[in-house]
Amino acid sequence: MAAKNRIYRKLQKHLDGQVVGFPAAANGSDIRLLKHIFTPEEAEIVCCLSHNFESVDRLFPRAKFLVDTPEILERILHRIQKKGGIESRIRDGRYQYCNAPLVVGMYEMQMERMSPEFLKDFDDYTASMGFGMEFLGTKLPQMRTIPVKKSIPIENHVAGFDEISTLMARTDGPFVIVTCICRKKQQMQGRPCRVTRRTETCLALGDIAATCLSAGMGREISREEAVAILDKNQKQGLVLQPSNTVKPEFICSCCGCCCGMLSLHQKLPKPLEFQISNFQAGLDKSLCNGCGVCEQRCQVNAVKLAGDPPRAELDLNLCLGCGVCVTTCSPGALGLVKKKRITRPPEDREKLHAVLLENRKGPLGKATLAGKLLKDMVQTGRTLLLK
Repeated sequence: MAAKNRIYRKLQKHLDGQVVGFPAAANGSDIRLLKHIFTPEEAEIVCCLSHNFESVDRLFPRAKFLVDTPEILERILHRIQKKGGIESRIRDGRYQYCNAPLVVGMYEMQMERMSPEFLKDFDDYTASMGFGMEFLGTKLPQMRTIPVKKSIPIENHVAGFDEISTLMARTDGPFVIVTCICRKKQQMQGRPCRVTRRTETCLALGDIAATCLSAGMGREISREEAVAILDKNQKQGLVLQPSNTVKPEFICSCCGCCCGMLSLHQKLPKPLEFQISNFQAGLDKSLCNGCGVCEQRCQVNAVKLAGDPPRAELDLNLCLGCGVCVTTCSPGALGLVKKKRITRPPEDREKLHAVLLENRKGPLGKATLAGKLLKDMVQTGRTLLLK
């Protein structure tokens, strides 16, 4: 048992050196999570991979002390990929493999393998200070928010990377619709979604879509079907959050009651420091009739009714700029406003990973971040993160 634990500790340390780290947890949930996904043999082999996609021919010299032939190595790698432990893609007819972060990555690929024990270990691990500082300490977030097109005034020019129809038009297939893992997790834990009963709401695109299909996860649909699903998601009030790249590889449709990202957003004292959106809501109180639809639609509690008679109050420290509240504001009191500083995402995942690796915080940087979060909680009175 001790020898097996040493193998998993080796893997934990290896993954902690990747794009988004995997720090050790005092409660042992880090090792338990790895055991859910990898056998000891697989854990050793995964330590031979990096965050870059590489062919078996390049990986075999590192793994030849573990396996006899490249063919055996490829069989094992494909088995690990089917369990969601690593990612794969096909280039020039050959598979390439790379390490995956826990989030967004290994966790999302556990859709068909989740158990109450896995979810408990995942919750214990992601609630730890070490993981929190690693996840929040990246220079760029892994996801961003894009607005509902109908919520943006015609006079506002919208860059292609902020417009869903442009993103979908320039994205290569395949297109795979998958069950939202956040809603499935909440359902399994007795907390069904309050926004939608639909489960197939999230899209995988391109290489990640191919990985999903290879792992038997989700189902392939046409580009037109994908656009129609996204449109329905927005009408229901879900927030579109693609990967933080010009060429997206996934588009999540998120609610405030289930989504891990939006749940964290609601707990942070200054959440917009960890979120990218090029728009924010604007409110003309003189037009508000106090109907309260905006309060019901907002997924991050940025709009609330207050006063007598009740009128909408907008908290720009929370507003994601998604436009979900704007499209159902019948008196036109709410609208989206483009921010003065527009943030352009990296072109693709390789460039995003390069930025994340180059700017990873060390122990001092993480301690500084923890101190700032504590100071912000005192200043804002928003202490939900402590719970």
